[in-house]
Amino acid sequence: MQFKDYYQILGVEANAGEAEIKTAYRRLARKFHPDVSKEAGAEEKFKAVNEAYEALRDPQKRAAYDQLRSGGYRPGDEVPPPGGFGGGPHGDFDFDEIFARGAGGDGGGFSDFFESLFGRGGFRQQGQGGARPQSQGRPQDGTTRARLAVPLEAVYDGGSIRIGINGKSLDVRVPKGIRPGQAIRLAGQGAHGDLLLEIEYAAHPQFEVDGRNILYSLPVAPWEAALGATVTVPTLGGSVELRVPPDSESGRKLRLRGRGLPGATPGDQIVELEILAPKANSEAEREAYRGLRDAFGDDWRRA
Repeated sequence: MQFKDYYQILGVEANAGEAEIKTAYRRLARKFHPDVSKEAGAEEKFKAVNEAYEALRDPQKRAAYDQLRSGGYRPGDEVPPPGGFGGGPHGDFDFDEIFARGAGGDGGGFSDFFESLFGRGGFRQQGQGGARPQSQGRPQDGTTRARLAVPLEAVYDGGSIRIGINGKSLDVRVPKGIRPGQAIRLAGQGAHGDLLLEIEYAAHPQFEVDGRNILYSLPVAPWEAALGATVTVPTLGGSVELRVPPDSESGRKLRLRGRGLPGATPGDQIVELEILAPKANSEAEREAYRGLRDAFGDDWRRA
């Protein structure tokens, strides 16, 4: 089983903060998303980025992974099976407890490295759900408690998620608009009684959640921001057309009403504009930039 350097995959240093890790993840996930990327191997790169973010986004998980990484492993190095961790350079972390959770994102599971080291507890993802045990052993009432990471698409549409538990598959019906912290009880499906799944939202490569609102960062070209444009924006319910007003600046927020998560009062999708300058790949494009430079001069910052 070969070691994976999740910091290297995201292109960040090992001391990167949470915000830097999130920014790197969003940039790479958007770059390699199978729905938009034409690059060779984009789907595998997208899965690798999701896996790396899943390991590093949670402080407890990251601490456990850092402890493993401190053993001096490099990408491609062979690492021992989980049973070899106790008392070694990895410390005394309970990897079953911390990492027994499936992959987020679009389809497919995590690598053998992730699943063998960190996902060999009672629960594994199948498809787009994920779960991890909250406790080892049997509570007094016999209920097994775990957390279920639900993709935002399933929260938006409702439907079923398939999870694996104790060598069998279960289809879990997710109510439309379910909130984090709410629970789903499956009678008789625990180790010694019922299975109680506490809901959390899986990380998404494009969207973040604020209450029932969905947050999305939209890259726009300088001329789109200056002159206005109509652009296609993804939402959980499908793509829509959004009008970018003229003279827009980075950080401006536009609202798509009712495009957030369902509820008695549905949330909105908040679109934050991010002005990006396209890379000049040809002489004609470089000449176009020179024309902008000549037109605006050196005083444009004081405008």
